[in-house]
Amino acid sequence: MSSLTGHRHSPARATTPSSRGSGLLALAGLREVALLTALWFTYAFSRVAASDDLASARDRAADVLHLEQILHLDVESWLNHTLTPLSQIAVPMSFWYASLHYLATPAVLVFLFVRHRAEYPRARNAIVIGSAIGLAGYVLLPTAPPRLMPGGAYLDTLVSTADVGWWSGQTSLPGGLGQMANELAAMPSLHVGWTIWVAWAVWRHTNGVGRAIAVLYAAGTTLVVVATGNHWVLDAVAGAVVVAVGIVVSGRIDQRHRPVT
Repeated sequence: MSSLTGHRHSPARATTPSSRGSGLLALAGLREVALLTALWFTYAFSRVAASDDLASARDRAADVLHLEQILHLDVESWLNHTLTPLSQIAVPMSFWYASLHYLATPAVLVFLFVRHRAEYPRARNAIVIGSAIGLAGYVLLPTAPPRLMPGGAYLDTLVSTADVGWWSGQTSLPGGLGQMANELAAMPSLHVGWTIWVAWAVWRHTNGVGRAIAVLYAAGTTLVVVATGNHWVLDAVAGAVVVAVGIVVSGRIDQRHRPVT
């Protein structure tokens, strides 16, 4: 009888607390994927709500450049004309610009979700808040990147290397999808903002080599977005600032929701 009783109760093992926990974790993961996918499409389609007035966007860009000249930060033209003609540098920069933020940012989100679940909500909130501020900037103050300025002072590195990559001669998106990109979304640079977020998240949960790679990734992306003619130096600064705001605000939210001990 004991063997029959044991056999009769064995199916219950299929619904142990651990299996239910795994199911809930998978459901939470799917919810996060849906949320972040919605954020990405909001980012990608921001041009629907943003003005496409190139003349006004160039005027704002000229104001940015003027401020940079006052601050002696206007290195874009020199950097752009120095590196773009060198194909051994221009091609890697184009691949970096067109791909790494699509790979590194989701990879770090997955890493946090799987390995540091308790810290994940704050990190996710930080990048969502920072990105939302950036999107508001794109809609309210469309600003032209250097590559769209008149007069030939800036080269479009991705256009010059389009024959070796998947990006179009218009944007970093694949050919045929260029119309989905907001080309007047220079200020702030979320390329840089997201790498600052990656560096912050990795720094908190690694040490040594991991931290060094995170810092180099942020610094390298800043160099790439400026050297390829896609952002002004102050765009990069603004991108770092909006994500820093997201990090601070998410920290305040996290503190409010932590149980009092």
